[in-house]
Order: sequence, then C-alpha cells, then structure tokens
Amino acid sequence: MSKTEETGTITGTKDKDYNLIWFVEASLDNALRLETYISDAERDGDTELVEFFRKAQNESRKGARMGKELLASRLADSSIG
Repeated sequence: MSKTEETGTITGTKDKDYNLIWFVEASLDNALRLETYISDAERDGDTELVEFFRKAQNESRKGARMGKELLASRLADSSIG
C-alpha cells in the first residue's frame, strides 16, 4: 500500500483530518523557521528582506491560526474519528 492510498486504516486518522493537522504543524514550523531568516536579514542590514520575511511569517501564523480554529471546532463537534 502506498502512502497516497492510506485513508486512516493505518493511522486511525482520516486523510482530510490528518491533512488539517499537518497543515497547522507545517504553518507553525514555517513561522518559526522564518524567525531565523528574519534574524539573518537583520544582521545583514537588509530591511527589504526583513519586511518580506515578516509578511510571510504573518501569513504562516494566520494559516496556523485558521487551521487551529477549524480543528478546534471539529474536535468540539466530535467529527474527527
């Protein structure tokens, strides 16, 4: 069975729910990684790049927040399973 065929029988988590959890984790990881990039750009005095990475970081945080809200509402509705 390939990874693309897994529908929750192995993990116990349906693909759509797993995908949502993964998205939140990836968004949070990206926001954290961008902090390093911001620090590097600040150290080099590249304000344009600092601004670019801060905007990207804000978008990652926004995606994580939206994903967490959706996940929380689904958990409250007990629809994950």
